[in-house]
Amino acid sequence: MTKGRYSKYIRPISVITDFFLLIFLAEIFLNNFGIYLPYFFVFLLVSWSVLSYFTEFYEVFRFTKPTEILSKLVKQFTLFTLVIIAYFSAAREIIPSFKQLLVFIGFTFLYVTLFKGLLFYYLKKYRIILGGNFRRAIIIGHTQSAINLKNLFTSRPDYGYRFYGFFSNKITGDDIRGKIEDIQDFVLTNKIDDIYCALQELPDDELKNLVEFSDYHRKTIKFIPEESEIYSKNLQIDYYEFFPVLSLKRTPLNDLPNKIIKRLFDIFFSLLIVIFVFSWLFPIVALLIKLESKGPVFFKQGRPGLDQKEFFCFKFRSMFINEKTEEMTIKNDPRITKVGAFLRRTSLDEMPQFLNVLLGDMSIVGPRPHLWSHNNEYQKKIKKYNVRLHVRPGITGLAQVKGFRGEIETDDEMINRIKYDVFYIENWSLFLDIKIILLTVINIFRGQEKAY
Repeated sequence: MTKGRYSKYIRPISVITDFFLLIFLAEIFLNNFGIYLPYFFVFLLVSWSVLSYFTEFYEVFRFTKPTEILSKLVKQFTLFTLVIIAYFSAAREIIPSFKQLLVFIGFTFLYVTLFKGLLFYYLKKYRIILGGNFRRAIIIGHTQSAINLKNLFTSRPDYGYRFYGFFSNKITGDDIRGKIEDIQDFVLTNKIDDIYCALQELPDDELKNLVEFSDYHRKTIKFIPEESEIYSKNLQIDYYEFFPVLSLKRTPLNDLPNKIIKRLFDIFFSLLIVIFVFSWLFPIVALLIKLESKGPVFFKQGRPGLDQKEFFCFKFRSMFINEKTEEMTIKNDPRITKVGAFLRRTSLDEMPQFLNVLLGDMSIVGPRPHLWSHNNEYQKKIKKYNVRLHVRPGITGLAQVKGFRGEIETDDEMINRIKYDVFYIENWSLFLDIKIILLTVINIFRGQEKAY
């Protein structure tokens, strides 16, 4: 089986197919809109191309996760929908049928998703079953990171890498194919595609020679960092004129398009909950609270929000009126009413926080807002605590669906919360938000140990 030398055509084929779908579906669904379609076609293709460049829509590789692909799809089509609506507003065109426009966008999303999914799926099957579309790889060095990479190649045949061996001047063994000076002949003889280098075993002069060799023969050269805390993050390379500088990538929520997508999703989802759930649930819960104890229906409390700015977090009141609102709730807490115990167990006491989301104080998903007393205590104890303060707090979060909610009995419990919060911030996607929301609903029905 020869190497999949046609793989360079996969991306152009994907782009052309998407263009065809856009024009074909626009012809079907928008032909009666009274617009001059040739101009509109040009607008569609140009806007799609520009958006796909900024969303990196076609930056899909053999090691890309399905969740990343879905996130790119949602991001692309959210922005595409806004651009199409903006077109009619800017052109002062009256949309004859907004429903028909949404049908066009919906079918486009469906068919593009279907094509992209099938292409990704069958390429993986092609690599596993037929052994095609593969890349030949060698690794320079025999460090732990290099060994881990080799194990990844062998355990994930769907990635399509064939490992041809290690090269090292320091170690000998059955899996060592030669020394560093043997690499160039080996690469040319065996038609190696990718050269991975563990920098610890490669002197500067040999590294320079290898880079020049790779450039001349059009081979891909990549570098393997050693496992340390800083390299657990995404790195990006910037150039100060011709001088390369490695830096940590900004988190996804630092990017304006992602902020807009998350905020639009928060508003849309919150409006659905407020209109279709909160509107009828509020009078029932309010009546039950009033029948059991005196005091207001809502409880509001100052919490640290985005950039540690205080906001008032709304909840249904679940306690008798007391002066210890800054104290953490404990199991069998005497302050909690019977109605309050049910509200807390089912998380219904958090329902008014959808109003906080509409006001812009909170997000649907994000790190839970802590008491000020906890905030002031743990930001001194835990190094990465302040990372969670750079995004809006959430009604639910990754730490909560993983079981870290409620009473904090040890510092380790707070540390685990922060780990999940930081992971969420550094790996945010709309798909992850949706997954956390679904897990939250499941946990409500299943029940959680510390839901009190």
